[in-house]
Amino acid sequence: MTTPTTRSTSTGPAPATPIPPGQVLIFDADDTLWEMNLLFERVIEDYLDWLEHPTLDRTEIRRILDDIEAANAVTHGYGSKVFLRSLGECLEHLRARPATARERAEIDELAVALIEHRVELLPGVAQTLDTLGRRHQLRLLTKGDIDEQQRKIDASNLAHHFAGIHIVAEKRVDTYVELAATHALEPASTWMIGNSPKSDINPARRAGMNAVFIPNEHTWVLEHDEVDPADDGVLRLDAFTDLLTHF
Repeated sequence: MTTPTTRSTSTGPAPATPIPPGQVLIFDADDTLWEMNLLFERVIEDYLDWLEHPTLDRTEIRRILDDIEAANAVTHGYGSKVFLRSLGECLEHLRARPATARERAEIDELAVALIEHRVELLPGVAQTLDTLGRRHQLRLLTKGDIDEQQRKIDASNLAHHFAGIHIVAEKRVDTYVELAATHALEPASTWMIGNSPKSDINPARRAGMNAVFIPNEHTWVLEHDEVDPADDGVLRLDAFTDLLTHF
């Protein structure tokens, strides 16, 4: 599955005037407010260098790793701990033996940026949130390990922008329905903003909300999905700062 080509306009005609104030804007975190999968990709590149497999090329190994990650996401969820588990299991699969203590330590060393929960804000995020917060109600909805996601939120220094911070195990249609019901959100004036068609855009739309799709070229392959190009409830933007033009 591929992420569709985007442009800085809605799937229908561009609005003549900005969307009126008083909307509820719900933001994804990883790869929407800050870079995250890019850090994972850097670790994977270093991991592939480190493996030096005698017969399989990088593409073949990456395919095996993707399959292991997909299985672990279903069973164990998301985050750096699950990612490290996948790297270890990939090593064991390729070498047909358990990983040694030294190998596991070396994998941990490769992933130090993830383990330390470093956060790299995307351009203009803090300033954009500051302006949007004067016009609309802002909320944060992120999935993954609760402690890990909270540490990233704390490190980002963005928490004060949000009326509510919601950390969930998975983002499904019922996640959005429950969020709207719990906090008395009107779906027609609520917008989910994110980079993931699978977790941010499509389930929010199925729950009756609007959505803003801001692609990130480093979006995890497991978050790819098709976005209906005829859906006029989806606004497609090139950059986070473009939100100020519409909201």
